[in-house]
Amino acid sequence: MKPLVDILNWILPLLYILCFGVYTWDFIKDVRRVTNAKRLFLFLTLLTHTVYLLARTAAFQHPPITNVFEIFTVLAFSISLSYFILELVTDVRGTGLFIIILSFLFQIISSVFIEDLVEVREILRSNLLGVHVFHALLGYSALTISAVYGFLYLQLYNELKHSTFGLIFERLPNLEILEKLSFYSAVIGLIFITGAIAIGTIWLPRAFPNFSMGDPKLIATSLVWLVYAIGITARLTGFWHGKKIVWFSIVGFLIALCSTIVTNFISKSFHSFY
Repeated sequence: MKPLVDILNWILPLLYILCFGVYTWDFIKDVRRVTNAKRLFLFLTLLTHTVYLLARTAAFQHPPITNVFEIFTVLAFSISLSYFILELVTDVRGTGLFIIILSFLFQIISSVFIEDLVEVREILRSNLLGVHVFHALLGYSALTISAVYGFLYLQLYNELKHSTFGLIFERLPNLEILEKLSFYSAVIGLIFITGAIAIGTIWLPRAFPNFSMGDPKLIATSLVWLVYAIGITARLTGFWHGKKIVWFSIVGFLIALCSTIVTNFISKSFHSFY
């Protein structure tokens, strides 16, 4: 199993950069043959990544969440999977290169610096913890994609406002679709974060009987969940739309990013066990 893990560890960056190349070529040339093939290419990349994650889990007897570089490969997978789900739901394919490049960057960093950790704390061998972290990463990946679409919306909006019609104008979906993509991504993110919270509620009392509800990580996650729940509700009720919902996705992502930095690198949390 270990040789398979080592081989896939270096195959994955190649697959992601090739996938990025296919999406970029389609964005520039808009060739129908490439358009029809790129989703299949992304699916095969995700399938290979799934095999890698399962093989690594089996080889080292713990989910790949024991250090930041293992989490990076899960994050690369989560970003592409979240985009793949969004592409299937919306059938919009002109924005993949802006997402896939993020997966490539996370994966190449992981492949270069990842280590073979056999001896880890027993708590990190919990499969339930692995599912919890995976849901959380899928959620935050979808929120990242939502923010990316928000930035693309603003870029296209500025091109329209100043009548500078370049490749972005020609290839990107219209403003209404970009807004919907940002919104749908936020919805997917909220669903996965809700799942992470639910699983954490089951796992947490078993792992930390004396945990505190005032833990910074719990407070930050609850705040992010509340912000996105309010924004999504406002969009569904028609209170927010257009640029307001786009700015909501960007501001919500910045809040999630700041809370992650604070809780992981500044404040103390029982989550800091790896």
